[in-house]
Amino acid sequence: MSLRIIYMGSTDFSVGPLTALVDQEFDIPAIVTVPDRPAGRGQKMRYSPVKEYALMKRIPLLQPDLLKEDTFVGQLKEMKPDLQVVVAFRILPEVVWTIPPLGTFNLHASLLPQYRGAAPINWTIINGEEVTGVTTFFLDQNVDTGKILFQRKVDILPDETAGELCHRLMAAGASLVLDTVKAIESSNFRTIDQQNLVSDAGQLKKAPKISREDCHLNWSDSCIAIHNRIRGLSPNPGAFSLFRKNNDTFPIKVFRSRAVVTHSDHAPGCIATDHKTCFGITTMDGIVYLEEVQLPSKRRMPIREFLMGFPVGENLILL
Repeated sequence: MSLRIIYMGSTDFSVGPLTALVDQEFDIPAIVTVPDRPAGRGQKMRYSPVKEYALMKRIPLLQPDLLKEDTFVGQLKEMKPDLQVVVAFRILPEVVWTIPPLGTFNLHASLLPQYRGAAPINWTIINGEEVTGVTTFFLDQNVDTGKILFQRKVDILPDETAGELCHRLMAAGASLVLDTVKAIESSNFRTIDQQNLVSDAGQLKKAPKISREDCHLNWSDSCIAIHNRIRGLSPNPGAFSLFRKNNDTFPIKVFRSRAVVTHSDHAPGCIATDHKTCFGITTMDGIVYLEEVQLPSKRRMPIREFLMGFPVGENLILL
């Protein structure tokens, strides 16, 4: 008999593993996702990608405001799940993750115990890592610290953005979730305590939620550090710099860049452009050329198109 699995998730990243489980015809009595939220200028109610998938597949859906509320907990218990799978959702209270007799496991987009937190994909690229991966682990009382079930390494490609890496990690994660469920179903697994993988807690790198300040580019950094931050924040939430033109201050978001390490007689933060094909900004050790940008209320565009519609003269100042 197939396991009864309650699946919890909210983002695009959650849809891949869910699809893998549905395609393998596991018994999923319900999917849990976040409540609908107003979004955009019109503040229209927006469904999570997981809800859209659940509606398409006609799988029962739960959208609790509070995960501890008695009604929601009661609904989960009535379904008598054998196992719960969590992918890019919310922090579960103990009263929820202890419901299934086989436990609740989470898929995390890093090689735990490194990069615990809300934004592992972003921070691995920002920090210039060359290898990352996905991990499945049982939930416990603390965030991202439970016993590891399985891991799979994934190389980070040169110049790869967070969005591109997310897509590849979703595919790797879908496969890993499927393997993990089958291993639990057959009792063919051994867990690893994360503490056994930590020789020095000071060497652990964290992955906290991205703040606006994290997105503000510092042109006194090195070329490579700035380039990595740009691609680590692309496409969302997006790295930016503030500019001033004719007493008007505005941000320019940067989605793609190219770093050139070279000697420069100019201080960091100077604009270097031919006004037609390239737009660079000097750093402490070279120049970062912006290749895809976005002005407020405009669409993303390649730098050639940007320079055609936005003349860059002496009155454009980087703040």
